[in-house]
Amino acid sequence: MQYTRLGRTGLKVSRLCLGTMNFGPQTTEEDSFRIMDRALELGLNFFDTADVYGWKKGEGVTEQIIGRWFAQGGGRREKTIIATKVYGNMGDWPNQSRVSALHIREACEQSLRRLQTDHIDLYQMHHIDRDTPWDELWQAMDVLVKQGKVLYVGSSNFAGWHIAQACEAAKSRHFLGLVSEQSLYNLIDRTIELEVIPAAQSYGLGIIPWSPLKGGILGGALKKTTEGRRTSEFAQKNLEKYRPKLERYEALCEKIGEKPADVGLAWLVAQPGVTAPIIGPRTIEQLDGSLRALDMKLDEATRTELEEIFPGPGGPAPEAYAW
Repeated sequence: MQYTRLGRTGLKVSRLCLGTMNFGPQTTEEDSFRIMDRALELGLNFFDTADVYGWKKGEGVTEQIIGRWFAQGGGRREKTIIATKVYGNMGDWPNQSRVSALHIREACEQSLRRLQTDHIDLYQMHHIDRDTPWDELWQAMDVLVKQGKVLYVGSSNFAGWHIAQACEAAKSRHFLGLVSEQSLYNLIDRTIELEVIPAAQSYGLGIIPWSPLKGGILGGALKKTTEGRRTSEFAQKNLEKYRPKLERYEALCEKIGEKPADVGLAWLVAQPGVTAPIIGPRTIEQLDGSLRALDMKLDEATRTELEEIFPGPGGPAPEAYAW
């Protein structure tokens, strides 16, 4: 396994992050345990989850599964960098969502209880909350850090200017602030190259891409239309929307003798600013297969052809659209 520092911190995380969103809804608890055990065997120490995963309001199904896995002992918790999130709707009352100081405090306590741990390594805001002042938010996070319940704070789905706002507000409080941004990023979805990645690099944030294979359609979807998430209506619509590009993409992968999923991950791992793409295996076999991406080096000709198939926005703003 390869490791890198998370942004400007001294924390070392694996170059792939284990996403747990399937744990509960699509993967049984027993299989989830096996996948997490195998991840540690492979040296993958970075796990991502969220309080809303499991999609039963207020229950935190996936966090509970991880908590029961931690409770088995054997160094599972000590070896794992656990990242979870706050923001989503966890109840029907007014303050059971978003990132007010009240909800941050209560959501953190509930996540700690479900995860059966005394601290969260990376506590991420799942979305920007335009209605909560930065002073309120950072004061709440500062308290959690001082209590030892949270070690690092990250963001998810922030715009570039939100990252700048957050970091400047934290700096004024002499607080470490954001250390990572979790964004939608893959060969198809490259909007973050305009401003999010430049902002993250400027402020020393690691980029943690979610949906690195676009919900599976970059994983050889044309030949696997009846498997996993590719069967969803959303995936099927994307499949038809991007079919001409996917045909070229899968032909390129076949030409170089590599699996489409591995090529998509290898391209992403090599992108500037990227710390660790989030992989969401439903099986141990899928997890094992993901490691190929870390050893793969795409040559210049392959990268050029990928850029032709999936052109990005043209680089960082404003040069991407102006002189």
